[in-house]
Amino acid sequence: MDQIADMLTRIRNAQRAKKADLEMPCSNFKIALARLLEKKGYLNKVEIVSEGKKTSLKLGLKYLDNEPAIKNIKQISKQGQRIYVGKGEIPYVKNGYGMAIISTPKGVLADKEAREQKLGGEVICEVW
Repeated sequence: MDQIADMLTRIRNAQRAKKADLEMPCSNFKIALARLLEKKGYLNKVEIVSEGKKTSLKLGLKYLDNEPAIKNIKQISKQGQRIYVGKGEIPYVKNGYGMAIISTPKGVLADKEAREQKLGGEVICEVW
């Protein structure tokens, strides 16, 4: 199963149900993705919870005026079809109001940061 698709679906479903937090299995890539969403103001908090050998990721969902901070989160690169872009081909999401998340050789970056550092990579998802 695609772990990133599962993470994005869990976030969408939890926000539709007006949940305050969300817990899911943990991986380094999911942590990097969640920390970027937190840094950009889409999530309240990101915690790594350890219970014995089991480690999980706990996300605090953010709401503005009782509306989710994430209006939509859409996976672009899938297991069956990876989407790669060069440094000049990084997409603009909603004319700059949204954000594309790019997996680059220097880690998971937002579209603006990837453009500034002149890095291309795999387009993971779009958030607005």
